[in-house]
Amino acid sequence: MAEDKGQNPQCKNNKTNSHFTTGSKNRERDVANSNMAATAGSKRKDWPVIPSLFARQQGLLSPGYFTKKASGSTGLVQRLKLHSNLKYHDGCVNTLHYSPTGELLASGSDDLDIVIWDWAKKKKVLHYESGHASNVFQAKFMPFSSESTLVSCARDGQVRVGFLSSTGTSKGTKKLSQHRGAAHKLSIEPGSPWTFFTCGEDGVVFQVDLREDKAQKLFCCRASEHKKVPLYTIYVNPSNINEFAVGGRDQFARIYDRRKLPEDSKVNAEPVKQYCPHHLDGNDFFANITCLVYSHDGSELLVSYNDEDIYLFDSYSSSGAEFVKQYKGHRNNATVKGVNFYGPESEFVVSGSDCGHVFLWDKQTEEIVNFLDADATGVVNCLEPHPSAPVLATSGLDHDVKIWVPLEPSPTVLDGLDKLMEKNTSDRDDDRSRPHDPISEHLLYLMMHHMQRRRVRPLRDP
Repeated sequence: MAEDKGQNPQCKNNKTNSHFTTGSKNRERDVANSNMAATAGSKRKDWPVIPSLFARQQGLLSPGYFTKKASGSTGLVQRLKLHSNLKYHDGCVNTLHYSPTGELLASGSDDLDIVIWDWAKKKKVLHYESGHASNVFQAKFMPFSSESTLVSCARDGQVRVGFLSSTGTSKGTKKLSQHRGAAHKLSIEPGSPWTFFTCGEDGVVFQVDLREDKAQKLFCCRASEHKKVPLYTIYVNPSNINEFAVGGRDQFARIYDRRKLPEDSKVNAEPVKQYCPHHLDGNDFFANITCLVYSHDGSELLVSYNDEDIYLFDSYSSSGAEFVKQYKGHRNNATVKGVNFYGPESEFVVSGSDCGHVFLWDKQTEEIVNFLDADATGVVNCLEPHPSAPVLATSGLDHDVKIWVPLEPSPTVLDGLDKLMEKNTSDRDDDRSRPHDPISEHLLYLMMHHMQRRRVRPLRDP
């Protein structure tokens, strides 16, 4: 419609700011920028709750944009509170994964079962026998499968796929590949309903395509020609599906490009980059990587070390570059512990700890913004952020799954944090002073799990 030349100055101002009523991305950005000015003096410019809520009520912010900003805000992270305990498993819960929609949550356990939960209703939807012969270490929904296909790996080294029917029952499982040693982690190619990668303590990386009869062995990770590196973790770069990072029983996070791998899997594969905190390179103290993950856009790589700290690397920097951030206070010794980003734009870092707590750090400031008492038995291993809401799922040596949502009326006061951090540091220093024997530690870990499973088992709901 043609502009009304007789409109008054107020109308002209309204026209100038018309993007506040159009639903455009510019409108939301301008509202956010104007709101952020209110927090300009803070150390980290956090999401302003009240102005944004008013803007949302007036239709100036879309529901999606509002949820995204809320999920990445310090205020909500500091209000996380236990929402529910999901109970069915009869062993330690080693893996958690939300479906792409976030409606369902999968968990896997030492009891060899995989359970699908409607976490919001605090209800088990179904469970099925994984087909594994030993502890299930990871289980994930495949994308674009109508939440009917899950892949898993375990201590028995098997990689399997499970199929679910629309009636809520299992249609069985199938073995896809076999590692010669425990297989701790798998990583799905972003956007693919068919392809994922696995790694194992045999040092081997497999590429699995559900359309193929046989998995493809890509390479065996080696520190040198005669030194194999057992692997604990693998993650595909979300912004470059040809690149993936692996970590294991040495100090180096290695990044490979599958386009540059030798055709013969027996030939030593060279990483395109590798990272290690400089003080750990060549250090007499034995540190290995228990978990690594990329940020939401692939620009950062987060790496957790046993009995050391968590380090953030710029994945665009050259090979050998030093870390850019360091996160302290937790303890990572007793198990192969996970680490993750939290928030839609990876605003926070979250890790479990041997002290039974979950720690959350502000990624930029490196400060602890919350810690949660999350495991009565004493160790938290798994941390799974919801894909679109400010919700966190955790698990560990306890036999349940815990769901955390921002229900606290005010930010949590970090009482007792200093003493807890001091104890974690003291325990770590004591362990470092003892001779390192990875074989004895591994046997102790197995014995602990065996004793856990021999406890009197409560009856489970059908």
